[in-house]
Amino acid sequence: MRGRLDKRQAILDAAFRVFAEHGYERASIDAIAAAAGVAKPTIYNHLGGKENLFRAVMVNSAEQFNARTLAALDAFPADPGDPDALRAALVDVGVRLGGCIADDRALAMQRLLLAESRRFPDLFAAVRGSGRDRVHDALAGRLARLAHAGRLDIADPVCAADQFVALISGDLPVLAMMSGTSVRAQDLRRSVESGVDTFLRAFAA
Repeated sequence: MRGRLDKRQAILDAAFRVFAEHGYERASIDAIAAAAGVAKPTIYNHLGGKENLFRAVMVNSAEQFNARTLAALDAFPADPGDPDALRAALVDVGVRLGGCIADDRALAMQRLLLAESRRFPDLFAAVRGSGRDRVHDALAGRLARLAHAGRLDIADPVCAADQFVALISGDLPVLAMMSGTSVRAQDLRRSVESGVDTFLRAFAA
């Protein structure tokens, strides 16, 4: 059973690389089989045809992204204490979140979703919606706890979570997608620090 799951994941990982490089239309099952090191019938046995494979690849990629992003929120402080400690803690969490948002694989997934949104409109909505809802709900809960502790003045934690993510990420994902290169660590931190400072000017207690 474990070997079957490992082989399935190997196929999904290889398929993601091929789809990301060539797009859905130009990607072939032959190329994916070669990249995964399996026979072509193995792909059909595990995941069906090209359309089903693409759907499975995108759902799997979204699940991995969501898991990394939710793990980044584990460092979120319950009550960091003084304002300097609060800022430092928010910057730390922001860098972790920003690293997930601007990750090469996450950006490649977004490019694929956008490029194939007309072909797979339901998939686009499902992947973007489920991931965003889970992450933002988790972030909203953590911001609400800080507000309850008297560290933030927030009336709508869900809205504040949206604004926090928007502020820390800025235009880094767009720049990375346009340039095709990874976001530099110093650029990410600068964007996060600027976003956190703006966030605290609006919501600090």
